[in-house]
Amino acid sequence: MLISKKIVLVVILSTFFLNAQQIKKENPFSFKWDNGFKLESANKNFKFNFGGRVMLDHAFFSQDNNLNNAFRPLETRNGTEIRRSRLFFAGTIYKNVEFKLDLGFEGGVIAFKDMYIGLKNVPVIGNIRVGHVKEPFRLEMLMSSNYNVFMERSLISDFAPTRNNGILLFNEFSDKKIGVQAGLFRNADGKTANDKKANDGYVFTGRITGLPINNKDKKQLLHFGLAYSYRNPDSNKYKVSSKPEANLSSQKYISTGAIDNVDNINLLNLEVAFVAGSLSFQGEYLTAKVNAIENYNFSSYYGQVSYFITGESKKYKSSYAGFDRIKPQHNFGNGGAGAWEVALRYSNSDLNSETILGGEQSDVTLGVNWYLNPSTRIMFNNVIADIKDKGKANIFQVRFQVDF
Repeated sequence: MLISKKIVLVVILSTFFLNAQQIKKENPFSFKWDNGFKLESANKNFKFNFGGRVMLDHAFFSQDNNLNNAFRPLETRNGTEIRRSRLFFAGTIYKNVEFKLDLGFEGGVIAFKDMYIGLKNVPVIGNIRVGHVKEPFRLEMLMSSNYNVFMERSLISDFAPTRNNGILLFNEFSDKKIGVQAGLFRNADGKTANDKKANDGYVFTGRITGLPINNKDKKQLLHFGLAYSYRNPDSNKYKVSSKPEANLSSQKYISTGAIDNVDNINLLNLEVAFVAGSLSFQGEYLTAKVNAIENYNFSSYYGQVSYFITGESKKYKSSYAGFDRIKPQHNFGNGGAGAWEVALRYSNSDLNSETILGGEQSDVTLGVNWYLNPSTRIMFNNVIADIKDKGKANIFQVRFQVDF
């Protein structure tokens, strides 16, 4: 009886092995690590990527007595959080159909990030994506959080959500020197990606970029862009509020409050980025015109500079995605020090207009980034927030990051 069971087992294993070999011959796939797991068919009709990210933050806060009196004493002087914990699965089917499923698990809640189906290589149009995607607005919002220079994006991030549910069209022309993106969206919830009661609410966002300089040999690049977003909220409400550029901060020092009877919001954004070897500069300027019973005008901007003391240089990914992953010349370990980057950013947001006295805030952030290898980074940020005529806050924060 025991011998017969062994014979059956051998037959099953042999059959499985022979079938697997036959499948491999008919449609072989290669599986490799390239800062993430990649599976690709020999004819390149099918490509799949698996990956994720983990970002662990710690922060320490302080504010002066003026802010204590103007607002309230800090509830805590330090904190920690899992800033991002995400898994994604993406791929291309029959060369021209793409998809992505990106899930976030921050704060014990599952949230949809990139969640779309798309068509590639469409004549004239280029690419079409339908689902929960990034609106083509603001360079630093389009860039992956894996690759941003600072732990948190600047104050301009508070004027509109990063992602929305709708349809996006984008393409590049003139040897990728000109990029054009446009999309029609709903006012979707940032976690569920749904807008079940959309009614008359909608958003149109468009962006055009230029790349007059992109010399890869000399590591020189000049990028600029102009974006516009027309937003018609069904709720007829709009609000902008900001805390210092630290997610663990619990205090929002400036705010417009809820603006009622809003007909529409018009956002305009200018962007520029320059790279010369290890040195890079990036800046954006945003204006928000809110048409309600009164018309209000708010603004925000930032400028940042960074430098790799170990000789690396920023690399451009695309007009829609911005800059790409940093790969150290020598990974940490076995005599290598990894890549070291120092950076400085100044950002400002003015929420005062007409009868709304939302306040004005300026943040200065000093950053040091240590890239141990292409998938691992440790970040140090010191944020000094100056709330005009009210006081100052100081935040030191550190992040441990792995992404692939």
